[in-house]
Amino acid sequence: MDFDPWDPAFVADPYPAYRELRAQGRAMWCEATGQWLVPHHADVSALLRDRRLGRTYLHRFSHEEFGRTAPPPEHEPFHVLNANGLLDLEDPAHGRVRRLVSKAFTPRTVEQLAPTVRRMARELVAGFVAEGGGDLLTAVAEPLPVAVIAELLGVPEGDRGLLRPWSADICGMFELRPSEEAARRAVAASVEFSAYLRGLIGQRRADPGEDLISALIAAHDEEGRLSEQEMISTCVLLLNAGHEATVNTTVNGWWALFRNPEQLRELRERPAEKLSTAVDELMRYDTPLQMFERWVLDDVRIGDTVLPRGSEVALLFGSANRDPARFERPDELDLVRRENPHLSFGAGIHYCLGAPLARLELMASFGAFLDSDVPPLQLVREPQWQDGYVIRGLRELLVTC
Repeated sequence: MDFDPWDPAFVADPYPAYRELRAQGRAMWCEATGQWLVPHHADVSALLRDRRLGRTYLHRFSHEEFGRTAPPPEHEPFHVLNANGLLDLEDPAHGRVRRLVSKAFTPRTVEQLAPTVRRMARELVAGFVAEGGGDLLTAVAEPLPVAVIAELLGVPEGDRGLLRPWSADICGMFELRPSEEAARRAVAASVEFSAYLRGLIGQRRADPGEDLISALIAAHDEEGRLSEQEMISTCVLLLNAGHEATVNTTVNGWWALFRNPEQLRELRERPAEKLSTAVDELMRYDTPLQMFERWVLDDVRIGDTVLPRGSEVALLFGSANRDPARFERPDELDLVRRENPHLSFGAGIHYCLGAPLARLELMASFGAFLDSDVPPLQLVREPQWQDGYVIRGLRELLVTC
């Protein structure tokens, strides 16, 4: 089995290895990662909805009961932050928090943000063009979602430079076997970001505004309100999840378009017609989150294989999104693909709450570059992939225009 998430060659192009995994079966044990690998779309989709698996096990078992070692005490600030966000909560806590967050973060919230997001994208692209190009990652792909989340949360403009470094350091813990240095940075960022948000929440309690933090404070139902920690964890998750997906879909997407010049030419000619399906296809074609991990809470059978309670499952989004059993010509980029049930936003109760906002940002970013007044982008040199496997993205994307 050629599944080696620490091999730079595999990280650069995992898709041939995924083809081999799908041919081998429905669930394979990987000794190197200590996980069951699940590569097929139908199984990944079903397991995302299967309550016998969980993002955590602590709502039912202690670490000892589950046969796992508790994380080091010095990592506690990261785990407290992570455990109280929607991504890692399980029912009944997940349902309660999601209902309350949904009262604050509504479709109307995204709709009202749309003009601001499009304006920000146009301004970033105009500045990029005025400079004659540069690193699309740092000049456009990263600043846009950070600015949008900052606007959404009501973070003062002078503080917005703090957000991206905090997000990057926290997300370093989501890779397989993060180093002690990565863990140290994640813990420090968790402490600093939490303290910052605690102060911002205090300000909004005293002087509410039109921002999401004020709405989260006000949200309530018959079961009560969000705790301060739940609000902090929600805000951090909105930045981390929304930021990483949008940034990496942007640069991975442009790199895919450069490698498919005929598709890019047709997109330029008819952006209004193709942009919506193009964004979903770019998310499918080179998935920004390659793996989503779950714990087996009760034995699960996949075909002839039993995944025992206490084991960990790696749901391979990148493989599922290239599964020929679900997608016609899956290794081809097809910007007008109509049936596109990609799993890049997840499924089930943990389906990404910020998916509409991510789509809005991606449509605005790609749309601004595809405007007829903007000169075509030209690739300067072939980019290199970042070291991490789970979160898939480029180190940089140098272009001229």
